[in-house]
Amino acid sequence: MNPVIPLSEGAPNLFDGDAPDRVCRRPTRAELHAYPSPTAARGRALVYAGGGYLQLMHDKEGVEVAQWLNTLGLDAYVLVHRLPGQDDHPFDIALQDGRLALAHLATLPPLPLLHVGMSSGGHLAGVMACQRTDMDVAGAVIGYAPLNANHRDHKVPVGKPDFPPPEKQAFYDAWPIGIAGQPHGLPPCPVFLAYALHDPVVPVQHALNLIVAAQQRQLDVEAHVFAQAEHGFALRGLAGTHDQWPALAARWMATQLDDTRARQLP
Repeated sequence: MNPVIPLSEGAPNLFDGDAPDRVCRRPTRAELHAYPSPTAARGRALVYAGGGYLQLMHDKEGVEVAQWLNTLGLDAYVLVHRLPGQDDHPFDIALQDGRLALAHLATLPPLPLLHVGMSSGGHLAGVMACQRTDMDVAGAVIGYAPLNANHRDHKVPVGKPDFPPPEKQAFYDAWPIGIAGQPHGLPPCPVFLAYALHDPVVPVQHALNLIVAAQQRQLDVEAHVFAQAEHGFALRGLAGTHDQWPALAARWMATQLDDTRARQLP
């Protein structure tokens, strides 16, 4: 059993289904599920599973990602966060739980930190990459995430209805990652993007908006867009050219970790 670290009050979380397809549909507290590297860790990753802020795809976009990161020499922690509007939680409850996770990780021996998230978890990874912390943040890896074009002023397609519950829409409105004109939401750390060109769930404009903002603000963004990918490919649906994305991301993460360690040298 991997350690489960409670971050807030509440009953332990329960999961529907069996591994490797467990889903958390009603998180009762914030938790970190720890997956330590079997070798001396070169860095640490905070992993955010997707699920549209309506549920959490715990195994597919959490545990399996953490285990992949372990093979790259990273200690990984999967965040189980509460959901906006559910059980009267405020719109930014996922952010609040993410900050609790950062506070816990800050108590551990220092290692460079990566934020890693898929789908709505990728949006949360972008949000968390914008937070101030004393830890050395090496970068953020974001896959097929609704970063910005769910904001009511930037929606794609134009006129798309607001998302229920209202708190979910309010979170997207408060944190559109990659819109230069917004007061926050441009990660200062390097960002790696993996997107599907023809994704009907998360249009590629989410990535393109961040790329344009990065060009305008001289930010560091590496982006890969795959024509054959479907939404939710994660580490399973790799029957296409996007089978290369884990290797591309692994190389990119290694570079960022090396650069972070180089900056730490006296």
